[in-house]
Amino acid sequence: MSLLKRIDDDLIQALKGGDSLKATTLRGLKSDFKYKKIDKGAELTDDDLIAVLNTAAKRHRDSIEQFRAGKRDDLVQKETAELKIILSYLPEQMTEEKLRQVIAEVIRETGADSPAKSGLVMKEVMPKVKGQADGKLVSNIVAELLAVKKE
Repeated sequence: MSLLKRIDDDLIQALKGGDSLKATTLRGLKSDFKYKKIDKGAELTDDDLIAVLNTAAKRHRDSIEQFRAGKRDDLVQKETAELKIILSYLPEQMTEEKLRQVIAEVIRETGADSPAKSGLVMKEVMPKVKGQADGKLVSNIVAELLAVKKE
């Protein structure tokens, strides 16, 4: 079953079951998909849908950080619940340990030896972990591993 079909079916179930949070979240995703389809000018592939889901997840993570800083626990809970719904449609996330292995391998392959070469490493790592890891986490681990390598 395609990802879009699964989301459509879940939206119908959420509407029938009275789950307004899930229904609102899925409607927002469907809207994001529609905008992406218009931008692309063609039907979306599952990879395109995953990219939209990743963008939505990042947006929610950023909102959670901002709401925490503003001590708005009610909005943190709402955003966290919506993020959990979005994450349920993404491929299983890589463990930090597995992510560190992938990054270390890329560092070896590219010969990167300083934080100045983090862009080179990121360019190679991101396609390998597409949809399976948060970009901010990848960036932090790359910086950490390259800083250690420099010493």
